[in-house]
Amino acid sequence: MSRDDIQDSFRVQAKACTNLGSPFMGVLLNGLADLWPDCGTLDRICRGFEGDISAYGHAIALRAAGGLHALVLSGRDDALTAAYPPNPTDPETLISAALAAFETHAEFFADWMQSPPQTNEVRRSAVLIAGAHWIAARHPLPFVTSELGASGGLNTNWDRYALQAGDVRLGPADPVLTLTPEWAGAAPAPAEIRVTDKAAVDLRPVDVTDPAQALRMKAYLWPDQPHRMELTEAAIAAIDTPIAAGDAADWLEDRLARPFPGHIHMICHTIAWQYFPEPVKARVTALIEAAGASATHDAPVAWLSMEADGTPGSARIGLRLWPGDIDLELGRADYHGRWIRWHEGA
Repeated sequence: MSRDDIQDSFRVQAKACTNLGSPFMGVLLNGLADLWPDCGTLDRICRGFEGDISAYGHAIALRAAGGLHALVLSGRDDALTAAYPPNPTDPETLISAALAAFETHAEFFADWMQSPPQTNEVRRSAVLIAGAHWIAARHPLPFVTSELGASGGLNTNWDRYALQAGDVRLGPADPVLTLTPEWAGAAPAPAEIRVTDKAAVDLRPVDVTDPAQALRMKAYLWPDQPHRMELTEAAIAAIDTPIAAGDAADWLEDRLARPFPGHIHMICHTIAWQYFPEPVKARVTALIEAAGASATHDAPVAWLSMEADGTPGSARIGLRLWPGDIDLELGRADYHGRWIRWHEGA
Protein backbone atom coordinates (compact mmCIF):
# COMPACT_ATOMS: atom_id res chain seq x y z
CA MET A 1 0.00 0.00 0.00
CA SER A 2 1.54 3.29 -1.06
CA ARG A 3 1.83 6.44 1.05
CA ASP A 4 -0.29 8.37 -1.47
CA ASP A 5 -3.09 5.78 -1.32
CA ILE A 6 -3.15 5.93 2.46
CA GLN A 7 -3.14 9.72 2.58
CA ASP A 8 -5.96 9.84 0.01
CA SER A 9 -8.05 7.43 2.08
CA PHE A 10 -7.64 9.62 5.17
CA ARG A 11 -8.64 12.75 3.23
CA VAL A 12 -11.70 11.11 1.71
CA GLN A 13 -12.78 9.92 5.15
CA ALA A 14 -12.16 13.41 6.56
CA LYS A 15 -14.56 14.88 4.01
CA ALA A 16 -17.19 12.24 4.75
CA CYS A 17 -17.00 12.87 8.50
CA THR A 18 -17.23 16.62 8.01
CA ASN A 19 -20.29 16.17 5.81
CA LEU A 20 -21.84 14.05 8.57
CA GLY A 21 -21.46 16.86 11.08
CA SER A 22 -18.03 16.24 12.63
CA PRO A 23 -15.57 19.04 11.83
CA PHE A 24 -13.26 17.65 14.52
CA MET A 25 -12.84 14.39 12.59
CA GLY A 26 -12.16 16.39 9.45
CA VAL A 27 -9.37 18.31 11.18
CA LEU A 28 -7.90 15.15 12.71
CA LEU A 29 -7.86 12.98 9.60
CA ASN A 30 -6.75 15.76 7.24
CA GLY A 31 -4.01 16.67 9.69
CA LEU A 32 -2.75 13.09 9.86
CA ALA A 33 -2.76 12.90 6.06
CA ASP A 34 -0.88 16.18 5.70
CA LEU A 35 1.77 15.30 8.30
CA TRP A 36 1.95 11.61 7.48
CA PRO A 37 4.47 9.87 9.79
CA ASP A 38 6.73 8.06 7.31
CA CYS A 39 8.19 4.92 8.92
CA GLY A 40 6.21 5.61 12.11
CA THR A 41 3.87 3.17 13.85
CA LEU A 42 0.77 4.36 11.98
CA ASP A 43 2.58 4.18 8.64
CA ARG A 44 3.85 0.64 9.26
CA ILE A 45 0.43 -0.62 10.32
CA CYS A 46 -1.46 0.98 7.42
CA ARG A 47 1.01 -0.26 4.81
CA GLY A 48 0.27 -3.79 5.98
CA PHE A 49 -3.31 -3.68 4.66
CA GLU A 50 -4.14 -5.05 1.22
CA GLY A 51 -7.18 -4.39 -0.94
CA ASP A 52 -9.80 -1.73 -0.28
CA ILE A 53 -8.71 0.57 2.56
CA SER A 54 -11.68 2.93 2.26
CA ALA A 55 -14.70 3.05 4.60
CA TYR A 56 -16.24 0.28 2.47
CA GLY A 57 -13.24 -1.96 3.01
CA HIS A 58 -10.70 -1.98 5.84
CA ALA A 59 -11.63 1.59 6.87
CA ILE A 60 -8.10 2.28 8.09
CA ALA A 61 -8.76 5.97 8.77
CA LEU A 62 -11.70 5.16 11.01
CA ARG A 63 -9.68 2.45 12.77
CA ALA A 64 -6.89 4.92 13.53
CA ALA A 65 -9.27 7.62 14.76
CA GLY A 66 -11.20 5.08 16.83
CA GLY A 67 -8.01 3.95 18.54
CA LEU A 68 -7.13 7.52 19.46
CA HIS A 69 -10.62 8.09 20.88
CA ALA A 70 -10.38 4.84 22.87
CA LEU A 71 -7.22 6.16 24.53
CA VAL A 72 -9.09 9.35 25.45
CA LEU A 73 -12.18 7.56 26.74
CA SER A 74 -10.08 5.21 28.87
CA GLY A 75 -7.90 8.04 30.23
CA ARG A 76 -4.66 6.55 28.96
CA ASP A 77 -3.12 9.64 27.36
CA ASP A 78 -3.40 12.99 29.12
CA ALA A 79 -1.85 15.06 26.34
CA LEU A 80 -4.21 13.62 23.76
CA THR A 81 -7.21 14.08 26.06
CA ALA A 82 -6.32 17.75 26.51
CA ALA A 83 -6.54 18.23 22.74
CA TYR A 84 -9.94 16.52 22.42
CA PRO A 85 -13.44 17.94 22.88
CA PRO A 86 -14.89 19.36 24.99
CA ASN A 87 -11.54 21.18 25.17
CA PRO A 88 -10.84 23.72 22.41
CA THR A 89 -9.30 22.07 19.37
CA ASP A 90 -6.03 23.57 18.18
CA PRO A 91 -5.11 21.65 15.00
CA GLU A 92 -1.34 21.83 15.53
CA THR A 93 -1.56 20.63 19.14
CA LEU A 94 -4.08 17.93 18.21
CA ILE A 95 -2.00 16.40 15.41
CA SER A 96 1.19 16.59 17.48
CA ALA A 97 -0.51 14.77 20.36
CA ALA A 98 -2.03 12.19 18.01
CA LEU A 99 1.26 11.40 16.30
CA ALA A 100 2.96 11.07 19.69
CA ALA A 101 0.19 8.74 20.87
CA PHE A 102 0.76 6.34 17.98
CA GLU A 103 4.38 5.94 19.11
CA THR A 104 3.74 5.89 22.88
CA HIS A 105 0.99 3.29 22.48
CA ALA A 106 2.45 1.35 19.56
CA GLU A 107 1.55 -2.04 21.02
CA PHE A 108 -2.04 -0.92 21.64
CA PHE A 109 -2.45 0.28 18.04
CA ALA A 110 -0.87 -2.86 16.61
CA ASP A 111 -3.72 -4.79 18.25
CA TRP A 112 -6.51 -2.22 17.83
CA MET A 113 -6.02 -1.76 14.09
CA GLN A 114 -6.46 -5.47 13.40
CA SER A 115 -10.20 -5.35 14.11
CA PRO A 116 -12.73 -3.54 11.90
CA PRO A 117 -14.74 -0.60 13.23
CA GLN A 118 -17.76 -1.51 15.30
CA THR A 119 -20.63 0.90 15.03
CA ASN A 120 -24.27 0.75 16.04
CA GLU A 121 -25.87 4.12 15.34
CA VAL A 122 -28.94 4.23 17.57
CA ARG A 123 -30.44 7.22 15.74
CA ARG A 124 -31.26 4.88 12.84
CA SER A 125 -34.00 3.50 15.07
CA ALA A 126 -36.04 6.55 14.05
CA VAL A 127 -36.58 4.86 10.69
CA LEU A 128 -37.66 1.61 12.33
CA ILE A 129 -40.09 3.40 14.64
CA ALA A 130 -41.68 5.36 11.80
CA GLY A 131 -41.84 2.33 9.53
CA ALA A 132 -43.37 0.15 12.21
CA HIS A 133 -46.11 2.71 12.88
CA TRP A 134 -46.86 2.90 9.16
CA ILE A 135 -47.16 -0.91 9.07
CA ALA A 136 -49.22 -1.11 12.27
CA ALA A 137 -51.76 1.34 10.91
CA ARG A 138 -52.51 -1.18 8.15
CA HIS A 139 -52.08 -4.37 10.17
CA PRO A 140 -53.11 -3.78 13.82
CA LEU A 141 -51.35 -6.86 15.17
CA PRO A 142 -48.49 -7.47 17.63
CA PHE A 143 -44.99 -7.60 16.14
CA VAL A 144 -42.29 -10.22 15.88
CA THR A 145 -38.98 -8.66 14.80
CA SER A 146 -35.85 -10.11 13.23
CA GLU A 147 -32.88 -7.76 12.74
CA LEU A 148 -30.02 -8.58 10.37
CA GLY A 149 -26.58 -7.12 10.99
CA ALA A 150 -27.50 -5.96 14.49
CA SER A 151 -23.99 -5.26 15.87
CA GLY A 152 -24.58 -4.66 19.59
CA GLY A 153 -28.37 -4.70 19.40
CA LEU A 154 -28.99 -1.02 20.10
CA ASN A 155 -31.53 -0.79 17.27
CA THR A 156 -33.08 -4.12 18.15
CA ASN A 157 -34.71 -2.21 21.01
CA TRP A 158 -36.38 0.39 18.75
CA ASP A 159 -39.80 -0.32 20.31
CA ARG A 160 -38.57 1.06 23.64
CA TYR A 161 -37.54 4.41 22.12
CA ALA A 162 -39.67 7.43 21.24
CA LEU A 163 -39.49 9.47 18.05
CA GLN A 164 -40.40 13.12 17.74
CA ALA A 165 -41.34 13.38 14.07
CA GLY A 166 -42.11 17.03 13.58
CA ASP A 167 -45.25 17.69 15.62
CA VAL A 168 -46.02 13.98 15.97
CA ARG A 169 -44.66 11.86 18.81
CA LEU A 170 -44.38 8.11 18.25
CA GLY A 171 -43.44 5.46 20.77
CA PRO A 172 -43.99 4.58 24.42
CA ALA A 173 -44.93 7.12 27.06
CA ASP A 174 -41.88 6.19 29.16
CA PRO A 175 -39.12 5.67 26.57
CA VAL A 176 -35.54 4.68 27.24
CA LEU A 177 -34.54 7.60 25.01
CA THR A 178 -36.13 10.02 22.56
CA LEU A 179 -34.89 10.57 19.02
CA THR A 180 -35.34 14.00 17.46
CA PRO A 181 -34.22 13.96 13.81
CA GLU A 182 -34.88 16.91 11.57
CA TRP A 183 -38.15 15.74 10.05
CA ALA A 184 -39.73 16.65 6.70
CA GLY A 185 -43.06 15.34 5.41
CA ALA A 186 -46.25 14.11 7.03
CA ALA A 187 -45.33 11.69 9.83
CA PRO A 188 -47.03 8.29 10.16
CA ALA A 189 -50.04 8.30 12.46
CA PRO A 190 -49.41 6.95 15.97
CA ALA A 191 -50.44 3.32 16.35
CA GLU A 192 -50.29 0.76 19.10
CA ILE A 193 -46.97 -1.07 18.95
CA ARG A 194 -46.42 -4.26 20.89
CA VAL A 195 -43.42 -6.50 20.22
CA THR A 196 -43.85 -9.95 21.70
CA ASP A 197 -40.75 -11.62 20.26
CA LYS A 198 -37.51 -9.99 19.10
CA ALA A 199 -34.28 -11.52 17.86
CA ALA A 200 -31.21 -10.38 15.97
CA VAL A 201 -28.06 -11.69 14.32
CA ASP A 202 -24.62 -10.38 13.45
CA LEU A 203 -21.57 -12.09 12.01
CA ARG A 204 -19.50 -10.61 14.85
CA PRO A 205 -21.92 -9.33 17.50
CA VAL A 206 -20.75 -6.88 20.13
CA ASP A 207 -21.48 -7.74 23.75
CA VAL A 208 -22.05 -4.24 25.08
CA THR A 209 -22.28 -5.61 28.64
CA ASP A 210 -18.53 -6.28 28.36
CA PRO A 211 -16.73 -3.00 29.16
CA ALA A 212 -13.96 -3.68 26.64
CA GLN A 213 -16.42 -4.30 23.81
CA ALA A 214 -18.56 -1.35 24.84
CA LEU A 215 -15.44 0.85 24.75
CA ARG A 216 -14.70 -0.28 21.20
CA MET A 217 -18.19 0.72 20.12
CA LYS A 218 -18.10 4.08 21.91
CA ALA A 219 -14.67 4.84 20.46
CA TYR A 220 -16.18 4.98 16.98
CA LEU A 221 -18.57 7.73 18.00
CA TRP A 222 -17.08 11.06 16.98
CA PRO A 223 -15.68 13.16 19.84
CA ASP A 224 -17.43 16.41 18.90
CA GLN A 225 -20.87 14.74 18.88
CA PRO A 226 -21.58 14.17 22.59
CA HIS A 227 -25.31 13.70 21.97
CA ARG A 228 -24.50 10.45 20.15
CA MET A 229 -22.57 9.25 23.19
CA GLU A 230 -25.51 10.11 25.48
CA LEU A 231 -27.97 8.20 23.30
CA THR A 232 -25.62 5.23 22.98
CA GLU A 233 -25.05 4.99 26.72
CA ALA A 234 -28.79 5.14 27.37
CA ALA A 235 -29.38 2.40 24.80
CA ILE A 236 -26.60 0.22 26.21
CA ALA A 237 -28.08 0.50 29.71
CA ALA A 238 -31.39 -0.87 28.41
CA ILE A 239 -30.08 -3.81 26.37
CA ASP A 240 -32.30 -6.86 26.93
CA THR A 241 -31.85 -9.01 23.82
CA PRO A 242 -28.75 -11.16 23.19
CA ILE A 243 -27.49 -11.04 19.60
CA ALA A 244 -26.91 -14.36 17.87
CA ALA A 245 -23.57 -14.86 16.14
CA GLY A 246 -23.76 -16.27 12.66
CA ASP A 247 -24.52 -15.97 8.98
CA ALA A 248 -27.60 -13.82 8.36
CA ALA A 249 -29.11 -16.18 5.77
CA ASP A 250 -28.64 -19.33 7.86
CA TRP A 251 -30.09 -17.61 10.91
CA LEU A 252 -33.03 -16.14 9.04
CA GLU A 253 -33.89 -19.49 7.47
CA ASP A 254 -34.27 -20.98 10.96
CA ARG A 255 -36.17 -17.93 12.18
CA LEU A 256 -38.66 -18.03 9.31
CA ALA A 257 -39.29 -21.72 9.90
CA ARG A 258 -41.08 -20.71 13.12
CA PRO A 259 -44.75 -19.81 12.64
CA PHE A 260 -46.00 -16.63 14.29
CA PRO A 261 -49.79 -16.69 13.76
CA GLY A 262 -51.60 -13.49 14.63
CA HIS A 263 -48.39 -11.42 14.38
CA ILE A 264 -46.62 -9.17 11.91
CA HIS A 265 -43.14 -10.56 11.28
CA MET A 266 -40.95 -7.53 10.58
CA ILE A 267 -37.49 -8.27 9.19
CA CYS A 268 -35.26 -5.21 9.28
CA HIS A 269 -31.73 -3.90 8.80
CA THR A 270 -30.09 -0.46 8.76
CA ILE A 271 -26.84 0.24 6.87
CA ALA A 272 -25.89 -3.42 6.98
CA TRP A 273 -26.85 -4.77 3.54
CA GLN A 274 -23.76 -3.33 1.83
CA TYR A 275 -21.55 -5.51 4.02
CA PHE A 276 -23.29 -8.80 3.18
CA PRO A 277 -21.66 -10.97 0.49
CA GLU A 278 -23.70 -11.27 -2.69
CA PRO A 279 -24.62 -14.95 -2.08
CA VAL A 280 -25.97 -14.00 1.37
CA LYS A 281 -28.01 -11.15 -0.10
CA ALA A 282 -29.48 -13.50 -2.69
CA ARG A 283 -30.41 -16.12 -0.08
CA VAL A 284 -31.93 -13.58 2.30
CA THR A 285 -34.00 -12.07 -0.52
CA ALA A 286 -35.24 -15.49 -1.62
CA LEU A 287 -36.10 -16.50 1.95
CA ILE A 288 -38.08 -13.33 2.63
CA GLU A 289 -39.91 -13.50 -0.70
CA ALA A 290 -40.83 -17.14 -0.04
CA ALA A 291 -42.14 -16.22 3.41
CA GLY A 292 -44.02 -13.31 1.87
CA ALA A 293 -45.66 -15.58 -0.68
CA SER A 294 -47.16 -17.56 2.21
CA ALA A 295 -48.18 -14.51 4.24
CA THR A 296 -51.81 -13.86 5.19
CA HIS A 297 -53.65 -10.88 6.61
CA ASP A 298 -53.50 -12.64 9.99
CA ALA A 299 -49.75 -13.19 9.65
CA PRO A 300 -48.20 -10.49 7.42
CA VAL A 301 -44.52 -10.27 6.56
CA ALA A 302 -42.73 -6.91 6.37
CA TRP A 303 -39.20 -6.21 5.13
CA LEU A 304 -38.13 -2.77 6.35
CA SER A 305 -34.71 -1.41 5.44
CA MET A 306 -32.59 1.73 5.55
CA GLU A 307 -29.76 1.22 3.10
CA ALA A 308 -27.49 3.08 0.69
CA ASP A 309 -28.70 2.84 -2.90
CA GLY A 310 -26.13 4.94 -4.72
CA THR A 311 -27.82 8.28 -4.03
CA PRO A 312 -25.16 10.58 -2.56
CA GLY A 313 -25.71 11.68 1.02
CA SER A 314 -28.77 9.65 1.92
CA ALA A 315 -30.15 6.16 2.42
CA ARG A 316 -33.37 4.73 1.03
CA ILE A 317 -36.09 3.76 3.47
CA GLY A 318 -37.61 0.75 1.75
CA LEU A 319 -40.55 -1.45 2.62
CA ARG A 320 -41.86 -4.64 1.10
CA LEU A 321 -45.07 -5.88 2.65
CA TRP A 322 -47.03 -9.08 2.15
CA PRO A 323 -49.67 -10.23 1.36
CA GLY A 324 -49.74 -8.29 -1.87
CA ASP A 325 -45.98 -7.73 -2.27
CA ILE A 326 -46.29 -3.99 -1.79
CA ASP A 327 -42.94 -2.34 -2.63
CA LEU A 328 -42.50 1.24 -1.44
CA GLU A 329 -39.88 3.87 -0.81
CA LEU A 330 -41.14 5.39 2.45
CA GLY A 331 -38.54 8.15 2.41
CA ARG A 332 -34.88 9.07 2.62
CA ALA A 333 -32.65 9.37 5.66
CA ASP A 334 -29.26 10.67 6.63
CA TYR A 335 -26.89 7.75 7.19
CA HIS A 336 -26.65 8.60 10.91
CA GLY A 337 -30.33 9.41 11.30
CA ARG A 338 -29.80 13.17 11.70
CA TRP A 339 -32.69 13.89 9.33
CA ILE A 340 -35.55 12.02 7.68
CA ARG A 341 -37.57 13.03 4.63
CA TRP A 342 -40.78 11.03 4.80
CA HIS A 343 -42.72 10.70 1.57
CA GLU A 344 -46.15 12.18 2.10
CA GLY A 345 -47.64 9.77 -0.41
CA ALA A 346 -46.36 6.72 1.45
